[in-house]
Amino acid sequence: MNFDLPVDITDYLLELDDFIDREIKPLESENVHYFDHRREHARTDWDNDGQPHPEWEALLSEMRRKADAAGHLRYALPRELGGQAGSNLAMAVIREHLATKGLGLHNDLQNESSIVGNFPTVLMVLDQGTEAQRADFCESLIVGDKRMSFGLTEPEHGSDATHMETIAERDGDSWVINGKKRWITGMHHATHMAVFARTSGQAGDGRGITCFLVPTATPGIEVGPFWWTFNMPTDHPDVGLTGVRVPASTVLGREGEGLSLAQIFVHENRIRQAASSLGAAQYCINEAVAYARDRAPFGKPLWLNQAIQFPLAELHTEAAMLRALIRETAWKMDRVHHMEVSDAVSMCNYRANRLVCQAADQAMQTCGGLGYSRHKPFEHIYRHHRRYRITEGSEEIQIRRVAGVLFGLSVKR
Repeated sequence: MNFDLPVDITDYLLELDDFIDREIKPLESENVHYFDHRREHARTDWDNDGQPHPEWEALLSEMRRKADAAGHLRYALPRELGGQAGSNLAMAVIREHLATKGLGLHNDLQNESSIVGNFPTVLMVLDQGTEAQRADFCESLIVGDKRMSFGLTEPEHGSDATHMETIAERDGDSWVINGKKRWITGMHHATHMAVFARTSGQAGDGRGITCFLVPTATPGIEVGPFWWTFNMPTDHPDVGLTGVRVPASTVLGREGEGLSLAQIFVHENRIRQAASSLGAAQYCINEAVAYARDRAPFGKPLWLNQAIQFPLAELHTEAAMLRALIRETAWKMDRVHHMEVSDAVSMCNYRANRLVCQAADQAMQTCGGLGYSRHKPFEHIYRHHRRYRITEGSEEIQIRRVAGVLFGLSVKR
């Protein structure tokens, strides 16, 4: 068994590093207030319900434009969409590599923005959309002419998606949608919303939920309020749908099979989120080690104290073990249907998200008062990654998935 990374992946990492140094770092330096201790204040339009500042989002758009022109943004997408058909393994390695560099315009945590893009909604449309939907959405979503939010969670239903109360009913050639959604990220600039609604069956049924691609300008859609979170700015509002009428052409995929689309979304995000969390954790470990090497309280290097060595050594060990699991799982995802490794994806995700929170906390402790300040990035990393222990399926839900397969209570497909 060969554990070496393929040469094409390691060569590509060097290519990305060169692109970052040449085109992204200069742009970041011109806008350093978004990345130093002022980052949260500079990014947030406090007078507009705490939403992302337009100038901040314009900078992210410029970064993506440069990355697309250089051929990096679409790396993971199929060649038919201008991508390089990058594998799940390659994306896991790339995501970890970029996050290990720390905060920066090349791979910002706040908006899931990266020079190598992650496009789960594009893959949803590509996998189950009609020819007309593919033509209408795929390219537009990539370049940002269209933006799609993901409307699954509700005020009374998060992880229990099969109990959602949003209902869509036929009315002639149309559907009429009524319900409420919560934590609908990106609605402040979304042109469309992927609305999941029950169209048949009973509460608790896995079938009978349908996905609709609803234009956000459709009458009956009300956005707000925006929920202020541990990590600001916020782009996570409630959305109300009252008598929202849409044509049958807005149905994405097979009627009643909408949760299969949701699985595409979360599995794409979970494994790559795990890799990013691992990279951010390794960054925190590396920075804490560097600080402990330089700091010399009481006349001796800080790192000589076992109280400093041992926690960091344990975190470093956990990172190494997670790295092996994440890469193996991503490698398998390139060879089998993603649901066949869904328990391993859950293992990767919840452990990596937990690890980065522990690593950021330990880095703060190792670096003392400076580590606690906003002049170090640890607090920002902690605040961002802490949400991943809840979103994309809470860690309790993911542990339940692992246990379900372990005890034979659920099958992998």
